[in-house]
Amino acid sequence: MRAFFNKVWLFIKETNMTLLLMCIALSLFGTIMVHSSTLYTLTEDSVVSRSVITMVASFVVGIIGGLVVSAFGHDVISRLWAPIGFVCLGLMLSLFAIGTSPEGRDDAISWIDLGFFYFQPSELLKFGFSVTFAVHLDTVKDELNKFKNIVYLALHGGLAVILVILTGDLGSALVFMVMFIGLMFIAGVKLRYFAMAIAAVCVAAPIIWFEFLADFQKQRFLAVYSPESLTEAAYENNIFQQKQGLSAIGSGQLWGTGLFKGEYTQNDLVPVPESDMIFTVVGEELGFVGCIALLLAILLVVLKIISIGKKSINTTGKYMCYAVALMIAAQTVINVGMCLKVLPVIGITLPFISAGGSANMCIYFSIGLVLSVYRSSVDRGPQDVRRSAISTPFEEV
Repeated sequence: MRAFFNKVWLFIKETNMTLLLMCIALSLFGTIMVHSSTLYTLTEDSVVSRSVITMVASFVVGIIGGLVVSAFGHDVISRLWAPIGFVCLGLMLSLFAIGTSPEGRDDAISWIDLGFFYFQPSELLKFGFSVTFAVHLDTVKDELNKFKNIVYLALHGGLAVILVILTGDLGSALVFMVMFIGLMFIAGVKLRYFAMAIAAVCVAAPIIWFEFLADFQKQRFLAVYSPESLTEAAYENNIFQQKQGLSAIGSGQLWGTGLFKGEYTQNDLVPVPESDMIFTVVGEELGFVGCIALLLAILLVVLKIISIGKKSINTTGKYMCYAVALMIAAQTVINVGMCLKVLPVIGITLPFISAGGSANMCIYFSIGLVLSVYRSSVDRGPQDVRRSAISTPFEEV
């Protein structure tokens, strides 16, 4: 029993509690904001909404799962890159056969209906990609800038992006692009390859625009960047969510209208306030100060992950941490950009804050990956290597 408690204590001691507690604090804050954004949906016999229940359950399961992931050394996780990759790939491919959409999201097949829960495989793919791409980069590190290796890396990243686009999840596709480009830059890919990639994107852009984007997706882009190209009715229809969100944020001014007291939030005047537009709830009810405090808190998490990556004992662990940091940073920028009408609405959640079972669960798997890198990098000091309960042919008689 004493040995068991010693192991538990060692596990806790080797867990970066600062990072874990920061993430949990963000999740608890997010739960409060989701509760506020769904108060108008409650009936007399309801205390909290289904979105809140799902969120709490998912991040609790995520924390447990993340701690399990962290219990494995990241070198062990690295050796499991193939099964991790194939599971994530298989789940993404299954969407073309059994993929579905929750009510109101008929534009995508990004979810698997488990009966009690809609699971979004692209969220788990972010964890899988962080592992497989980190291993891929580390494997070719000595010959990174050979053309064939750049092609293979591009195919690796492109597969994730294309699969997610084909299932209708443009937001996650953009996140994967940021992760891919960011990791390639950090790894030291020469600038001439980025120039070639920019040229390829310019060539592919019209094909993507005409062949892969639905009319409503095109209109969302045009509403932000070229409103004059739309009819007044089409413009108003596509910009309505963002206009309402901006009005909500503006009404909060410096200190906000008060928690649970936002006029826009509590009267259902901003569509999807609990998910894509959760930042507008923060802006209205907690004001500019609340928005800045939240963004600083997320930034601290990102910086902590980068710090852990820098101290990794090998490059695989470093790339894993940087991948997770890029994922959280990209999602934050995209989500806030949508709410501020800087970017079109492409459907992406704010990490730790927005409602969503898959996102809140899987992000902790990625945090577990970072904790695993930290655990592998801990200096344990002198170890007691005395013999204990080992039988050998050399026992004294």
